[in-house]
Amino acid sequence: MPDTGRHYLAIPGPSVMPDAVLQAMHRPAPNIYTGEIHDITRSLVPDLCAVARTAGHVAMYIGNGHAMWEASLTNVLSRGDKVLALVNGRFGEGWANVADALGAQVQRIDFGLCAAPDPARVQQALAADTAQSIKAVTVTHVDTATSALADVSAIRQAMDAAGHPALLMVDCVASLACDRFEMDAWGVDVAISASQKGLMTPPGMGFIFCNDRARRAGATANCRTPYWDWAPRIDADEVYRYFDGTSPTHHIFALRKALDMIHDEGIEQVWARHDLFARAYWAAFDAWGQGGSMRINMTDPATRSRAVTTLRLDPPQGTALREWLIDKAGVTLGIGLGMVPPGDPAADGYFRVAHMGHVNMNMVMGVIGAMDAGMKALGIAHGERAADAAAQVMASA
Repeated sequence: MPDTGRHYLAIPGPSVMPDAVLQAMHRPAPNIYTGEIHDITRSLVPDLCAVARTAGHVAMYIGNGHAMWEASLTNVLSRGDKVLALVNGRFGEGWANVADALGAQVQRIDFGLCAAPDPARVQQALAADTAQSIKAVTVTHVDTATSALADVSAIRQAMDAAGHPALLMVDCVASLACDRFEMDAWGVDVAISASQKGLMTPPGMGFIFCNDRARRAGATANCRTPYWDWAPRIDADEVYRYFDGTSPTHHIFALRKALDMIHDEGIEQVWARHDLFARAYWAAFDAWGQGGSMRINMTDPATRSRAVTTLRLDPPQGTALREWLIDKAGVTLGIGLGMVPPGDPAADGYFRVAHMGHVNMNMVMGVIGAMDAGMKALGIAHGERAADAAAQVMASA
């Protein structure tokens, strides 16, 4: 379409970057050995931990979420260790695959693509491990493919009920600064995240949060490698060591501004805003579904992410709607990911709407209006008054 306005990228990462974040990067490269970049980098540590709600540690890396899967596992595992992987989508399976590749013995519990992990099944699996040989339990807080939200606190309670000493490791790439996450209060030992979603910064930085228990458990891990080793990054006495070499200078400038914005708003308000906008979207999607095939993948609202929603229309309507929105409305929605086998034409029914990070009411209502126009233009059957349903949610806040 003609360049007559700003295109809106409503995919589940990279998310919309605020103008202030973009402006923070628009500057010459700094001296990496001394000066301002050192002060800014050090200031990130307590503020990142505050977002993750932990009094523990954070190691920062140049890398994406997939890199953090590997980095986190190498710091706690030795070859042959057992891992219990909770899988309910492409990203939970991806983390399990990395553990396989590192030489771990991986036991998967597959919860399917339309359900959150069941803590009762976790407790059962750990109780059956009478030798307590499982070293870690991995779970994706929000699987970006299915938009399922795991109840991390309940999983920790299940682990404790089984009396099992395994580490609880949580992928928070899609959820951090979007869905409520309480690392210490929920008993999480290791959490990973990345810069490009709720943190509103370009892709390229990854983070591992860990507590002292995790550091002790992994002290003798023989999967550890020099670059991924979290100890020099956590215990660094100079900023050059934080990144095992040259730091991602302009990402650091961007992240500093993004964290300022998050803390100015307040993390509780950030979570409340994401909850409000997610519920507004869900009200619109439900209204459209009353007169057509649109369905939210996660039927139970308690198991839905506040950062992204996976949807289905009769194929190929999902792909057709996405393409119309790109061409005619200046809106890009996320593709369906991992919901059906490769090559299955049913894939053209799935798509995702992201509502993470730098999002406000008019952006949400604008996407709803654009989607409604697209369904009308394409003759896709749908219920009416979706915008009214969303507005009622907004008005009740």
